[in-house]
Amino acid sequence: MQEKRSQKNYGALSFLPIIIFLGLYVGCGVYFTIQGAENPFSRMSRYVAVLIAICIAFLFYDRKISLDEKIEIYTEGAGKSGVMLLGIIVLMAGAFSEGASIIGGKASMVNIGLTLIPSHFLIPGIFIVTCIISTCIGTSMGTQVAMIPVAVAIAQGAGLNVAMAGAATIAGAYFGDNLSIISDTTICATKGVGADMTDKFKMNFLIALPAAILTILLYWILSKGAVINTELKDLDYSVLTILPYITVLVTAIMGFNIVLVLAVGITMTGIIGISMGTVGFFDWVMALSRGMEDMFFLAVFSSLVSGLIELIKYYGGLEWLVEALKSKIKGRKSCEYFISLISMSISGATLNNPVAIIITAPIAKELGNKYKIAPKRLASLLDIFSCAILGLVPHDSSVLLLSQYGKVSYIEMMHYAFYPILLMIFSIITIQFGLLRTKEEKESA
Repeated sequence: MQEKRSQKNYGALSFLPIIIFLGLYVGCGVYFTIQGAENPFSRMSRYVAVLIAICIAFLFYDRKISLDEKIEIYTEGAGKSGVMLLGIIVLMAGAFSEGASIIGGKASMVNIGLTLIPSHFLIPGIFIVTCIISTCIGTSMGTQVAMIPVAVAIAQGAGLNVAMAGAATIAGAYFGDNLSIISDTTICATKGVGADMTDKFKMNFLIALPAAILTILLYWILSKGAVINTELKDLDYSVLTILPYITVLVTAIMGFNIVLVLAVGITMTGIIGISMGTVGFFDWVMALSRGMEDMFFLAVFSSLVSGLIELIKYYGGLEWLVEALKSKIKGRKSCEYFISLISMSISGATLNNPVAIIITAPIAKELGNKYKIAPKRLASLLDIFSCAILGLVPHDSSVLLLSQYGKVSYIEMMHYAFYPILLMIFSIITIQFGLLRTKEEKESA
């Protein structure tokens, strides 16, 4: 399909709908946060905010062409094959997550990890176990909800630093959210820039691994010598119920098609749960439906935003942005810094890393094509910075959970928030020194 362009180039004004969307969604969220309202970012629905932005994009630009033509341009962007595939994948990921949870897989992942932690290695162990759990189940929020109360109870019972245990749990949750192949952030990042899931995982892992190792060492050093008052006992788990997680993780890393991988994982949850008698067929089906419903917002929202970005592109917005950045972006390195900064800023403002990636990915892809940046590198940077910032902002749900269960303040938690900072440092080192570049990138340089 030949790309259409408006006869009038609106330049920076093309981005007004996106600015209005962010202003409504983030502005109202911040206002209600200051007012102390419950669920402040839900007061102004993201759907209503983006719908207002879409209407503005329809009505206030290029009045020489009909509304029907603008709607056609919008729907071409909203219905792109990559966007539709993203929708299928996130729905399947939600179904798999809930299917594995209802058969006891999530609880088993938590308990088997905690049972294996040596008593003298509790804080580093909590971090490691949380990393594994979040990587397998693909959700930071689900991991935090499951693990923060457990980590707090362990730390209190063992006489350890509760703030450190909580920080370790939050860090581990975002480790997996950043890396998991069934995480919505990973799916959005890879599909948004056209990267291969396996390639992105490998590159991302090489950046995250040294940050994780240093974090483990720091927690071990700081907790060394603590007097342990209790042992972990009688935590029930079933190795059989975690087989779907292991299968999905291994087959995805091996490079199998992600749709096939998730289909196999979903089927395994049903076979294992029904054969063990832990869940009936229709209970399992209802669980899959709940999981899909939980992810439905992301499938719909990504389509809405993709159509809006297509209109902005039609009005000359992306072309203007690339041209405007020529004076600021001196080459591949500064381009990578810019993409990272935008992803981090939107994620920190909206408290929603998939939304940040959905908005940033089209811009990143455009700039990546111009400066010959590999898609896996773009996806890794988008994912890393959108996740890392959430482990550092005071209004994130993880901080609120830790405050609720452990009576720990944000400042106390920040004393031990090593991993997000280290992850960004190693990412900056990767950008600054051009590490992990592909052969094509090196040749184009």
